[in-house]
Amino acid sequence: QVQVVESGGGLVQPGGSLRLSCAASGSILSIYAVAWYRQAPGKQRELVATTNSGGSLNYADSVKGRFTISRDNAKNTVYLQMNSLKPEDTAVYYCNADLIGSDGTWYDSWGQGTQVTVSS
Repeated sequence: QVQVVESGGGLVQPGGSLRLSCAASGSILSIYAVAWYRQAPGKQRELVATTNSGGSLNYADSVKGRFTISRDNAKNTVYLQMNSLKPEDTAVYYCNADLIGSDGTWYDSWGQGTQVTVSS
């Protein structure tokens, strides 16, 4: 079964850091693109950052300079490094990945989400 799983969320104090992981598993050839979203209670889901196989990186204005996407192709994993965290970053973070299966099938896969809470 092709899927992605997020991990790395937790409780952190303002100014702290967390690194989220989005790991793809199953019979896949590669991760083509990943988008990180977040959804805070009572708010709409927000696009946070994106990357693709061409190396393009894009960030929401609210996280520019604080969040960084990186990828480890050998591990089929994409990371979201989050620094200088603020209480308003508190949300459930979701990974959405376009995956290329080993048979050439494309998959659009969502993870289950990981909770990030920034609070003193």
